[in-house]
Amino acid sequence: MHIRFNGRLLGSSALSRSFMALALPVLFWPAMAAAQDATLLPPVDVESPKEQTATDLGYAPLTETNVSPLERLRKLAHTNDTASLFEDVAGVSTYKAGGVSNLPVINGLADDRVRIVVDGMVMSSACPNHMNSPLSYVDPTGVGSAKVLAGLTPVSMGGDSIAGTIVIDSPAPLFGTTPDVAVLAASASTFYRSNGDSLTGSVAATAGNDKVSIGYKGSVARAGNYEGGGDDGEVRSTEYKSYNHALTLAARNGDNLVVLEAGQQYLPYEGYPNQYMDMTDNRSTFVNGRYEGSFDWGKLEARAFWQGVDHEMNFLDDKGGMADGGMPMNTSADNAGYEVKATFALKDGGSIRVGNEFNLQRLDDWWPPVAMSMMMGPNTYININGGKRDRLGTFAEWDAKWTKSWSTLLGIRNDTVWTDTGDVQSYGCGMMCMSDNMAAMTFNAADHKHTFVNFDATAIAKYEANETSTFEFGYARKSRAPNLYELYAWGRGSMASRMIGWFGDGNGYVGNLDLDSEIANTLSATADFHSADRSWEAKLTPYYTYVEDYIGVKKIASLSGGFSQFQFVNHNAELYGVNLSGKLGLWKSDAAGEGTLKGTLGYVHGKDLTTDGSLYHIMPLNASLTLEEVYGDWAGHVELKGAARKSSVDDLRNEPETPSYLLVNLGGSYTWQHVRIDLGVDNLFDTAYDDPLGGLSLGDYMATGVLRPLPGMGRSLNVGLTLSL
Repeated sequence: MHIRFNGRLLGSSALSRSFMALALPVLFWPAMAAAQDATLLPPVDVESPKEQTATDLGYAPLTETNVSPLERLRKLAHTNDTASLFEDVAGVSTYKAGGVSNLPVINGLADDRVRIVVDGMVMSSACPNHMNSPLSYVDPTGVGSAKVLAGLTPVSMGGDSIAGTIVIDSPAPLFGTTPDVAVLAASASTFYRSNGDSLTGSVAATAGNDKVSIGYKGSVARAGNYEGGGDDGEVRSTEYKSYNHALTLAARNGDNLVVLEAGQQYLPYEGYPNQYMDMTDNRSTFVNGRYEGSFDWGKLEARAFWQGVDHEMNFLDDKGGMADGGMPMNTSADNAGYEVKATFALKDGGSIRVGNEFNLQRLDDWWPPVAMSMMMGPNTYININGGKRDRLGTFAEWDAKWTKSWSTLLGIRNDTVWTDTGDVQSYGCGMMCMSDNMAAMTFNAADHKHTFVNFDATAIAKYEANETSTFEFGYARKSRAPNLYELYAWGRGSMASRMIGWFGDGNGYVGNLDLDSEIANTLSATADFHSADRSWEAKLTPYYTYVEDYIGVKKIASLSGGFSQFQFVNHNAELYGVNLSGKLGLWKSDAAGEGTLKGTLGYVHGKDLTTDGSLYHIMPLNASLTLEEVYGDWAGHVELKGAARKSSVDDLRNEPETPSYLLVNLGGSYTWQHVRIDLGVDNLFDTAYDDPLGGLSLGDYMATGVLRPLPGMGRSLNVGLTLSL
């Protein structure tokens, strides 16, 4: 033992029928109402809990960014990927994966290094390629609020992560203000995107009174392969289909609120253009409950959840299909946990918060044998056998208001992580599996139990110089224990190791039982300049992060096709950069509406101090500039979005360089009574470009034998229709 301190779902046809049964009455409600002699009722006042800041009471860091409701609505016509909601936040980008499963990056740190909280649930990927990432379980149409905290994250919002935190919440339950009038709200949306022939449909409905609220939300999304810009042609393995359903029951009594939510997701298929495998089935069920209560002394919050996942991978048609059995890979996992937080209000306007949380992960990963295959059988390949990863976290946090200008946030946190797994076995195919046979014997003879004891701390000070300028600076120590695949992926054969990895580079990866936790030390400062009415603002955030025991890789073998086999190892690394965001009101009049110019710029440099090479998948200098106009019920925008040449690459992994690019996107919406229409064009000039964080286009490589960087999407015409009641 090592101690280190530092349920099945409905089928697709049934889901489609249930979706249509709920959608059709909503879609045709206006026509039905017009055909009857109806009495028009006056509007009913409704209430829902307000959107919270990071700490609910007191201190809100300047590094916290909320994606506005208008921005989220605008994005719905352009994407089915929830991670993409954050791409206009300075310092945030995404590793490209499946069409609904991109992996978020904050200041150069990605995936498990980012804490992702969905309706209070902290979930983990249940896949050796991280195909079912936490944000993939949320359709953008079902998002009620979205925010990101980068770098200097309060300990109450952190834990087992070093980059920052992303928080996604569903729309708050609606309640009436009087007991004698019921509340009913409903909406239905559909969106079409020409590139990839993508179609999305969603419905949401809520009914209740002043004490009880019940709601439903559901969505269906599908797309084919998209076309790259210019002459890049079809980008294979980019198709997908997904179904999401959730029911919510909420009750309140005075200052006490109880919410219970249950839902299901079914993904019958999702292609992954930069992986050897595709998702051929993913079924998830969750139950989530929370309590919030306000008292004279402050606030009490409690949550508990469970999620079960059944996940299958194999080859979709672009990669050869499954007519000969393909290469089935299965994963079954359970995630569960609770969190209890208490916030005590202080007389000086500050607060003290304490909390405790527990997260449990159970995971089995096995690859069934393939009939008549000389390399994949006769045994089942057991990749992870009864994997366990349990985390217990406890924190204390104090925010204080010292003067009118000065405030501070101090916090300390402990997270203890226990991991373990059982014995494994290879396919058992004799000499052809010798490297895997020997690796299994070595792994089974080793001690698998680990205990990681990690400590985090945050210290932030804010100075509000006047009504037009605010300054913040601070330090954060964050830590993350290795995930199950970083520890326990044991296969040494070429094929087995290439099935491990979430990097999109075609290389093979092997776990390491001797890994230590990553420890990140971050210094950051933010200057926020703005007018008193926020008609213009500019925010500048430079930062520096030193990561002790950064989980990097070392090369242990060469593979065919110019690829390599790596083992996860602890290195030291540093990242530094700057994020800039701002807006400027250009005009405001009855004749011309309101015009605003918004922009972001992000730069990050990442270096592996052990190898003296660049860190993998570091976004080059990138920027966006958007001109927005709102005129009555009309809203429109023109966006320029681009990135510099990516020349700092990880040579060890043969990461491709990518040229600079500039894209032009257009969009607009018109709202009339209960109807909203969205129109837009992405990549107006059909510019050909390679995504800097896209990795290699392995779907094309397996079909054509030509290896290229993953092309970005070409021109797409987008249209959306939303009906709200």
